[in-house]
Amino acid sequence: MLAMAIVVIGLGLASSAWLQLVRVSGDRRLEEGDRLALVRRASACWVVPLLLAPPMFSRDGWSYGAQGVMTHLGLSPYVWAPNILDGEIVEAVDPMWRSTLTPYGPVPLIWGSAAAGVTVDPWLLAVAHRLLSLVGLVLLAWAVPRLARWSGVDAARSSALVLASPLMVAHGVAGLHNDVLMVAVGAVALVVAVEHGWVPGAVLVGVAAAVKLPAGLFGIGVVLLSLPLVATHAQRTWRTAAVALVAVGTLAGIGAVSGLGVGWVHALGVPGEVLTPMSVSTQLGRLVELMTGLDAVATVRGLGSALLLAIAVGVALRARTGCPRAAVRATAGVALAAVVLSPVVHHWYLLWCLPLLAVCHLPRRGERVLLHVSWLGGLVAPLDSSLAGADGIIALAVALVAGTALVQSLAHRRHEAQAEVRVEPSRAPQAAR
Repeated sequence: MLAMAIVVIGLGLASSAWLQLVRVSGDRRLEEGDRLALVRRASACWVVPLLLAPPMFSRDGWSYGAQGVMTHLGLSPYVWAPNILDGEIVEAVDPMWRSTLTPYGPVPLIWGSAAAGVTVDPWLLAVAHRLLSLVGLVLLAWAVPRLARWSGVDAARSSALVLASPLMVAHGVAGLHNDVLMVAVGAVALVVAVEHGWVPGAVLVGVAAAVKLPAGLFGIGVVLLSLPLVATHAQRTWRTAAVALVAVGTLAGIGAVSGLGVGWVHALGVPGEVLTPMSVSTQLGRLVELMTGLDAVATVRGLGSALLLAIAVGVALRARTGCPRAAVRATAGVALAAVVLSPVVHHWYLLWCLPLLAVCHLPRRGERVLLHVSWLGGLVAPLDSSLAGADGIIALAVALVAGTALVQSLAHRRHEAQAEVRVEPSRAPQAAR
């Protein structure tokens, strides 16, 4: 319990430092380039030391290591489960996933296989997989400022909201989840679609989907960005089909070249074995079960997925085209809908929409919500599913998180009020001239 208290307090201190970084990054008295450089340096200082740490707040990183070893041995993780191995490499894997197939695309498996060709030490394999998270951060550091400028948003502040966010650091880097690389390649795909055309953009969407399938939603952004200002329904339909064809072809091609194929399709239901409390459709299904006694979780989950598909198609066929600002906003909306309507939602799934929302021109209340979700998402990182049954630890962690969150919220409001007091006098003379 003492360790849990220390971890939560440490996360609270890190969150406080991040909030200060966000405030400084938005100070227009400094040059944007200087502020952007500061954000990148601070982010590097916070995440690079984590490179040598074992997977934190989640045991998924150990699963990635085992799957890499299996791939290197010619045992496809789409056919075999980690329990086919023995020794330390499988003992570290969460018992919940030892007998399940992997639902991830071939890219993490290819990387894991290459790492397993050098070492089979579980810790070193975790370090190798964390390198992918750092690669994702580098890609985001390149893409986020470009996306922000399309929307007329401060690039330095947007970068601070993404790169150094407690949600990103605690779950994406420390937790060692593939979602960082997935969303990073997807963000790069949007930039490439504008600067180099829809074909390379669609190819990158396929690469992102080869990391994790939800990246396919970035294809909508590629469609909207690559069409003229006034696109006909036929143009939208053909471009959507073309982008989908190229992206799916790229995904299948990576699977074919690697020899892994598309076996992950058969394992897409594996994450759904867990009834996560953050999934709206899952909780609605459980509520229906409680009220009617019917087995409704699968049905409500299916309805949620169908609604998400309808939203994605509707955005592709009706959202404004040829306008980067509108396209990014529309893609952010679809990404947010994907998180809300997904049958399974973990804290790190919020990373799907974080970079896109951070580069949108949000109202003050919307940005405040984004800030609170980001640091609160980092604070609750210790509340992993592996703590199930540890009621005392969970109660302590919840109390610590709640107390830390309250202190953070009050401090943030105080700083905002002080900033308004400092800004108001300087505005009046300018308006009077």
